[in-house]
Formats: sequence, C-alpha cells, structure tokens
Amino acid sequence: MKYCTKCGKLYNDDDVACNDCKKGHLETITDESTPVLLCSGDVMERDRVQAALKDSGIPSDYHRKMVTGNSQLVTGVDLDLFDILVPFNQYEKAFDIAVGIGAIQLEDCEIIQEEPVDEAVEEFEKMSPSKRTLVRIISALLFILVAAGIIFGVDFIMAFIKSLFM
Repeated sequence: MKYCTKCGKLYNDDDVACNDCKKGHLETITDESTPVLLCSGDVMERDRVQAALKDSGIPSDYHRKMVTGNSQLVTGVDLDLFDILVPFNQYEKAFDIAVGIGAIQLEDCEIIQEEPVDEAVEEFEKMSPSKRTLVRIISALLFILVAAGIIFGVDFIMAFIKSLFM
C-alpha cells in the first residue's frame, strides 16, 4: 500500500502519482503507525469524527487544509477545513466508523430508508347539534364552578391568614 507524503491519501501499489497533488509524492508504507488521511471536513465535522474515533479507542490527529485568514475574528466561527489523520493500522476500523456516522459517503451504495410509521390518528364521533350544544353548556358550567372554587378557596385562605395576625 502506498500513501501520498504531502496529503496522506492512500493508493494502491500500482499508482505512481497522487491524484490530488498531481506529483510523485507516493511512498510505500513501512511503518504501521504512519498517519494516513481518513476524511476532510469543517470544525464541526472534525470534532464529530474525532469523538467517534476516540469512543472506539482509535487515535486521530488533524491538520488545517485551508486557512481562511481572519474569518474567525470577524464571524466568530472557524471556517477552515481540516484533514483527519489516523494510523495506517487502524485505518479500516476508522473508515467503517466514519461511514457509520455519515462522515464518508460511499458512492455505489443504495441507502435504504425506513418507511415512515403512520401515527395514530384520533377519530372523533359525529355529534348531533343538540348533543354538541349540551356539551358546550356543561363545559361552560364546569369552568364557572372551577373558577368560583379557586376564588372562594383563595378568599378562605386569606381570611385564615388574616385571623392569625389579629
């Protein structure tokens, strides 16, 4: 397996030049802990991927891919892109994790989406106009009784508190 010494991308042994760098920076991997490129993303994506890798016990590192100058001073948000690097011996496991969390999209895969579950729909019985009028009158009377109960209850409590101080 070969990797680009400039950008860290992995290549087959047959390749002679990096597709991104367009130069012959490819070297054969001899050390299993050589950092190789897993994926790229903004600061939020970087933090999300690194947290998932950390949870799985995979060490990772990153370096800035693009520096936007003073954009962070103006906007308060880091707009730079980052390359996330993992050791070569952990690459396959890290790749599976990155695909699992959606950081890497596989091109030839069909994404199976679950059918939305039909939520239970409340069904009400049809009421006759006289029944609807009766329900409205009873509801209004119950509301008046509850409001009167609260008012009389508060008056009773206040009278009891006043009697304690006189």
